[in-house]
Amino acid sequence: MILRRTTAIAFTSVEGLADRVVCVLGAVFCAQAPEFFQQYLQRLGGHLDEARRQLDAFEHAAQAAGKPWARFVADTLANPDAGLAKLGATMRDTAERVVELTAAQSSLLNASGWSRPWAFFTHLDAGIASAAAAVFRPAVPTTAEGAVYAAIGMATAFGLWHLLVRLPVRRALAPRSV
Repeated sequence: MILRRTTAIAFTSVEGLADRVVCVLGAVFCAQAPEFFQQYLQRLGGHLDEARRQLDAFEHAAQAAGKPWARFVADTLANPDAGLAKLGATMRDTAERVVELTAAQSSLLNASGWSRPWAFFTHLDAGIASAAAAVFRPAVPTTAEGAVYAAIGMATAFGLWHLLVRLPVRRALAPRSV
């Protein structure tokens, strides 16, 4: 009984501060989403530029051979030399990669602040996301989008804090009638 009362007093005294800390942490965490999307988009653009550079080199080789692109790839894929056939697969894969990366970049660039998370996850390239996360540096967002994400993070953290911590603790520490 004394332990319960002491714990209730201690919890009540830090409860207001804990609410604020949870809200700030939620806001800061979620406000990083626009910055991460931006850094991911930079890496995505770099991958796209490199894939386009490789594709241009392959297309120039097709022109030098006097063949249309599709025919050049098909002939290379059908080559009995395993190394050249593998090169044909690489050319085909590079062309597909350019299409995929272009779609991802376009989707992210044209997405609104509300639809950007869905565009991100729809076209997520795990390798690019992992590389972006490895060098990610948090930033203070100064855009309206950053403020919205911060508000969502604050509300979510506050709601989770109340539902998962504050209310259960208050119930557990409430005086019990005998």
